[in-house]
Amino acid sequence: MAHNPKFGPFAQTPQQRAHVLRQMLIVRENMGLKTPTRAQALYQRYVAGELSWQEVCDLLAAPSALPSPVPFGSDRQSL
Repeated sequence: MAHNPKFGPFAQTPQQRAHVLRQMLIVRENMGLKTPTRAQALYQRYVAGELSWQEVCDLLAAPSALPSPVPFGSDRQSL
């Protein structure tokens, strides 16, 4: 098997990526952090080899991953 630079040395196969992901999720859970629903689909794409970990992080940080902004002035109360 040739080394794929898209993935780390211990994440070359789907099984290895799944193991790394499980470890990371356990750490997040122990820290009291929840996994967003959107992240779960990206994690599966990582395990499948469709996305690198950096691509997963970039997609999660993208503005589309954030809640829709509140329109300006909608939070103002009537005087």
